[in-house]
Amino acid sequence: MEFLNGLAPTHDLTYNDVFMVPARSGVTSRLDVDLSTPDGVGTSLPLVVANMTAVAGRRMAETVARRGGVVILPQDIPVAAVDSTVAEVKGSHPVFETPITIRPGAPVAQLLSVLGKRAHRAAIVVEDGRPVGTVTEGECAEVDRFARVGDVMSELVLTVGAAVEVREAFEQLETARVALAPVVQDDRLLGMVTRTGLLRSAIYRPAVDSQGRLLVGAAVGINGDVAGKAHGLLDAGVDVVVVDTAHGHQDKMLEVLPSVVAARDAHAGQSGRRVPVVAGNVVAAEGALDLAQAGADIVKVGVGPGAMCTTRMMTGVGRPQFSAVLECAAAAKEGGAQVWADGGVKHPRDVALALAAGAASVMIGSWFAGTYESPGDLMRDPDGRYYKESFGMASARAVSRRTRDLSAFDRARSALFEEGISSSKMYLDPERPGVEDVIDQIVSGVRSACTYAGAQTIGDFHSRAVVGIQGAAGYDEGRPRHTSW
Repeated sequence: MEFLNGLAPTHDLTYNDVFMVPARSGVTSRLDVDLSTPDGVGTSLPLVVANMTAVAGRRMAETVARRGGVVILPQDIPVAAVDSTVAEVKGSHPVFETPITIRPGAPVAQLLSVLGKRAHRAAIVVEDGRPVGTVTEGECAEVDRFARVGDVMSELVLTVGAAVEVREAFEQLETARVALAPVVQDDRLLGMVTRTGLLRSAIYRPAVDSQGRLLVGAAVGINGDVAGKAHGLLDAGVDVVVVDTAHGHQDKMLEVLPSVVAARDAHAGQSGRRVPVVAGNVVAAEGALDLAQAGADIVKVGVGPGAMCTTRMMTGVGRPQFSAVLECAAAAKEGGAQVWADGGVKHPRDVALALAAGAASVMIGSWFAGTYESPGDLMRDPDGRYYKESFGMASARAVSRRTRDLSAFDRARSALFEEGISSSKMYLDPERPGVEDVIDQIVSGVRSACTYAGAQTIGDFHSRAVVGIQGAAGYDEGRPRHTSW
């Protein structure tokens, strides 16, 4: 990346402080851009879902991986839950969507309680493992909540075979004039397809391991038996291990990181599968280089830019994210590592600028919290708007979960020092309520940014991007207006 006219900044920069200048380009279509990441994780999109309890769960993991990104499960999830979550993600079909299933005799109220977990807002009605109908949220409107699902469902018009091609399946849905259909194999439900999902399957490439199973990662902290926890995650089948703490450039991190790398290497010797190790967070060159030299394949960059984080207001510690990514990416490269830009993105432009600064992938948390697939319960405010609750991982709510095994005194003492927001309403965008809708928006912007730079890959984008510095008026000039003057 270069600064416009070679003018180096005199102060640190946020994403709002910069813009990208178009260059002569031979890339004529957004679809000609390959967004496969250069960090060795195996993702086909530079998107990582942050290891936040309110964001990263099973449904999020399988949905995002199906489109090419990866989810990092939080460190405070019990081991048994991690094992089962990884198993379910790995068992999910890489192309066909995972359906909500329900029995014909179940009450409508039971169905409505789970429909908010999937953006397609529909379910496959199953009896003895065999699909017998479909039911949508609209079909349950103004229906008694104790009515049977079998009384309101639609009879099956179409089933799709497991070997069907994406284009053929879409044509079958169009011909039958149905929005969705179950995928069956040997008369058993394998998954489901929707028109929009099939279109996405023709555009995106799923992030899969060597066995064709969806990717999923998990985080560990730096306290306790870190190497043992890492061994457990590797045995569970995770595809990336994140050693995570708010202050990544500390002696404790540099002490435990080599033990995680050693655990990874031992596991690779047995399984033949080398899992990338990520460590963070840092915001300066020295920290990025130290973590890279301690064995991290990827360094996580960002202190305080997240929507749920109050670290900068509480402590004064942190750094504007664009400058942090730019400096750390260059330092990590010296140590043979890549960087993930963690936090601070609010628009697709921010993802593009993080990549321009040298990031291999961009980690997103709160933006994805307000989607159907996040783990939280779907709620309505007094005006009828859907939202989910989100909270920071240093908040009282998150700290209480991580310290549940401590004594009452130690738990109470830890609760005095939270730094994150304990609860915030993340409203679902009516136009983009699902995480795939948000991914579509982000990827569209990033692909276009690459065409403006004349870059066909993320590596090309790193080298070809030209960035200028702007004031608040420059940023405001680029914002669309939804009302007239």
